[in-house]
Amino acid sequence: MNTKNVTIIGAGLAGCEAAWQLAQRGIGVTLHEMKPHKMTPAHHSAGFAELVCSNSLRSDQLENAVGLLKEELRRCGSLILRCADQTRVEAGGALAVDREAFSQAVTQAVREHPLITVVEGEVTEIPQGEVIIASGPLTSEGLSEEIAKLFPNTGYLNFYDAAAPIVTFESVDMDHAWFASRYDRGTADYINCAMSQEEYLAFWRELCQAEEAPVHGFEDGRVFEGCMPVEVMARRGEQTLCFGPLKPKGLPDPKTGKEPYAVVQLRRDNAQGTLYNIVGFQTHLKWGEQKRVFSMIPALAHAEYVRYGVMHRNTYLDSPRLLDAYYRVRGQERICFAGQISGVEG
Repeated sequence: MNTKNVTIIGAGLAGCEAAWQLAQRGIGVTLHEMKPHKMTPAHHSAGFAELVCSNSLRSDQLENAVGLLKEELRRCGSLILRCADQTRVEAGGALAVDREAFSQAVTQAVREHPLITVVEGEVTEIPQGEVIIASGPLTSEGLSEEIAKLFPNTGYLNFYDAAAPIVTFESVDMDHAWFASRYDRGTADYINCAMSQEEYLAFWRELCQAEEAPVHGFEDGRVFEGCMPVEVMARRGEQTLCFGPLKPKGLPDPKTGKEPYAVVQLRRDNAQGTLYNIVGFQTHLKWGEQKRVFSMIPALAHAEYVRYGVMHRNTYLDSPRLLDAYYRVRGQERICFAGQISGVEG
């Protein structure tokens, strides 16, 4: 963009990266962020680049696409990857971060850059000049209405996304769990919670009929397949979880030397190792039901929850139809979209 100042709406991963890259190239940035004045159901802190779902950024191995992309971003001077590397927690071959430390690192870097001016408060009108809209899938209603005016008679697309619960390490019963990574790859970073066939089947039956929190417009067919609520996955079949997040392959119980019938994995959520999230347990069950049903996992019988799972609606654009190859609005090229609102994931 051949301009001396660009307005960016949203200080999530995409907005912060865009602001940083422009500022590093000598272009002034005005970065708008509605938090902490206005929060969404999925957000918990006032920091930038808040990870509301998983703390894992997926594989960091060069032999696959997502790992290769990360290395390319590092070599391009990515702020997000720099902060992720600084705050990473051990997670086998994945790049996982201490979500609070990660957010703090991004926030500090952005706020301290001399060419970035942060303006707090909700944006309800698209500003004049060059604009990048990176308001995310949880875009506020006021701004969403303004965006809709750019695309008359087209509407938004949407799906439903969920976050997994987080428990304290000290509340996990390690008599029924052990540290290991699948197939012993890397270091033993995951807590593995074993379930026998009888325990699993009892758990599965209760999970399928547990009471869900009301979410307007939600139905099982409108979930994001890459972050499916665990109860929706369970309803697809008795064995579905055993081939998904509860897969026991490569995780023999050191007490028996044999693979259990099912294994629930916990991944470190902070650098201190005091918090762990339940891998693959995105859910929109009522909080009391989460505690009741997940307590049927022997190692989590007395688990202390610091955050329960929640569900939220994600809204995004039909980018191939509405935007050009540079994610600019067709006919109004001064306006770009970035991040998940454009329909990309991860």
